[in-house]
Amino acid sequence: MAAQRRPPDGDDQPDNATLRTGRSRGPVLRADAFRNRQRILNAARDLFSRRGLAVPMEDIARQAGVGVGTLYRRFPTRPELISSAFEAKMAALADTAEEALAAPEPWAAFRRFVEQVCEMQADDCGFAAALTITLPAAGEFQAERDRAYAAVGELIRHCQQAGELRSDFVLEDLMLLLIANAGVISAVGDAAPGLWRRLAAYMMQAFAARNEAPLPPGAPPSVLYMALPHLEE
Repeated sequence: MAAQRRPPDGDDQPDNATLRTGRSRGPVLRADAFRNRQRILNAARDLFSRRGLAVPMEDIARQAGVGVGTLYRRFPTRPELISSAFEAKMAALADTAEEALAAPEPWAAFRRFVEQVCEMQADDCGFAAALTITLPAAGEFQAERDRAYAAVGELIRHCQQAGELRSDFVLEDLMLLLIANAGVISAVGDAAPGLWRRLAAYMMQAFAARNEAPLPPGAPPSVLYMALPHLEE
């Protein structure tokens, strides 16, 4: 799913810098450009959430009440728009991971975290997909994802040290669950919106140390990142 770059369509003038854009470390924007940017992001979050990441950019511009050229001037590629739209949600996920890491009972905290992130996927099909793809030049989105991964990786080690989580579990195994959960949500989410809970419960039982058994031979989990869909610019 490649995102095309487009030149301005002449519906407004190039933006001059006067107002900074929230958490972003990008350029400073004048007030009207900042408002356009926020309208685009709000429209993108709504449409991605309801229709997925493949929604046409023209539909996003239309809902935002801006021209397509304005959208592409603010977000030249689809990955840039996706990462900006979900930056706050990824930050919230990273906060949740760090809260779980600080909890006194690591296994209970890990179980709650898995349920929370699966529920975040169920509530937003766009975010469900964004968690399981590779976004080039994702900026703050990737920084927050890295923060979440670091906290979860440490939480996994605490659970294993406590003898609660199977010894061969790795962070990529959690990614497998999220990919599977995204597939369930995409396939039957409308007809059976709570089915993800059953999948998560099954998987948490499989992850428990008391149920540990040899896994079938195959590719190491570390190859998972190379296999993730890559959303090109």
